[in-house]
Amino acid sequence: MSESVELVAEIVAARERLIEFVRRCTPDTWTSCPLVDDQRTVGVIVDHVADAYEYLRSWVSELAHGRPIEVSPDILDELNARHAAVVGSPTPDTAIAHLRRSGDALVALIEPMDAKQLSSGDGRVTVARFSGIAARHADSHRVELENALWPVTQG
Repeated sequence: MSESVELVAEIVAARERLIEFVRRCTPDTWTSCPLVDDQRTVGVIVDHVADAYEYLRSWVSELAHGRPIEVSPDILDELNARHAAVVGSPTPDTAIAHLRRSGDALVALIEPMDAKQLSSGDGRVTVARFSGIAARHADSHRVELENALWPVTQG
């Protein structure tokens, strides 16, 4: 199996786990803000993952075409704040559709890439690295939300 196919499989699997999480959310859960240091609702956080696929896709495209990109915590904070300000209150169905649409666009870009294209970038930021981030990002938000909403109690 090629590296790009493996990366795509990881992105798709993580996205599907997030979609399954969305399907387990009640309406009250979906509109709650369960994270102590984050005032976004569950719905906004899930839609944020879909939004992240979009900017990751643009960065992957730039790198694959040999163009440098600039990524920093400040840039990420700006993108996240902009998303939170405009997204409103997504429904589970609209968030799932956004996850599928933006995730599919990202994997369609990555899947045909060869090893040279996957290593495109400056070493610090590469197509392969952003691909891995796309999978980990979906899983990290899902796990964080699950732990906040449905903590496992030791008995």
